[in-house]
Amino acid sequence: MAMTIDPDMCTACDDCRPVCPTKSIHKGKIFYTIDAATCTECDGHADSPLCVDVCPSGCIGPA
Repeated sequence: MAMTIDPDMCTACDDCRPVCPTKSIHKGKIFYTIDAATCTECDGHADSPLCVDVCPSGCIGPA
């Protein structure tokens, strides 16, 4: 399973992208997206998805 970003809630703050160990988070024209093909929910890197832990708007959740 992968994480996803709710575009209506994303403020494009860029807090999530630097913490992603698989570099699955990409900046779009307006908001950020998560590549479901490479997102591992930080399995093997952390106990929970790091992007969720740092997101101030709470826009990241399970796909």
